[in-house]
Amino acid sequence: MPKFMYQASYTAEGLRGLLKDSASGRKAAVEAAVKAVGGTLESLYYCFGDHDAVLIVDLPDNVIAASVAVNVAASGLVKVKTTPLLTVAETDKALGGKVAYREPGTA
Repeated sequence: MPKFMYQASYTAEGLRGLLKDSASGRKAAVEAAVKAVGGTLESLYYCFGDHDAVLIVDLPDNVIAASVAVNVAASGLVKVKTTPLLTVAETDKALGGKVAYREPGTA
């Protein structure tokens, strides 16, 4: 199943909700939402910096991953950045692929 990384940043109102729900309460809510679309939550970490949380999620496909992101962002309480993840084997396969590509500015 494809893996996705979600980087989440709470709005001020979202942080007030986190204070009320607790980190473990939000994790349970995320797990339930991901399970409902056929996925699994591999990990969830809260962090400092540009984002407040980082999640690694297994989901059936890109459409489901986009749907999760859109629905979370539509709450207005969390900004979400979604990144599809590749395994080492998938990356090796991509590195081995040859593409007929002409660089910009070359004939």
